[in-house]
Amino acid sequence: MTVKRCHWATSELNIPYHDEEWGVPLHDDRALFELLILEGAQAGLSWDTVLKKRARYREVFDGFDVEKVARYDKKKVRELLKDAGIIRNRLKIAATISNAQAFLKLREEFGSFDAYIWRFVDGAPKQNAWKTQARLPAKTAESDAMSKDLQKRGFRFVGSTICYAFMQATGMVNVHPVRCFRYEELEAGGR
Repeated sequence: MTVKRCHWATSELNIPYHDEEWGVPLHDDRALFELLILEGAQAGLSWDTVLKKRARYREVFDGFDVEKVARYDKKKVRELLKDAGIIRNRLKIAATISNAQAFLKLREEFGSFDAYIWRFVDGAPKQNAWKTQARLPAKTAESDAMSKDLQKRGFRFVGSTICYAFMQATGMVNVHPVRCFRYEELEAGGR
């Protein structure tokens, strides 16, 4: 019997991401920071490009240790811009550092980034029941609100479309179509 997946999960790279990670409710601040940064880095590119570079991102960004990233200086930026293992975009690298600084301020205010970010879906994953992903919007009222608030707090590369992709990746919304085997697992609260 063939396993039914989302239409985009077709390669050795993205099938494991789809089957094990994408859409699973995430509450770990380090992992949330990582996905926020990677979703911003993906802007204008394919997610497969980011997945191919993810391991190197983890290496050069100190495992996405937000305290360390927030202290990066011009020398570190120069090193990052020379690293072919990541997306070498000056604006995206600068945004990673300033987003880390904003992340720390936000965490101080709310106790955790998790407590802050999950407010946009009232603390629980929003369940959808689409037959196909063709109906999947590029953004929602929740992602609009998240984007606006993050930008107000100094975050960059957090437009509404990026925020909605982040919400999907972190399980804040279940956008697997009902025919995908992960839909029922995640609807039932599974991992």
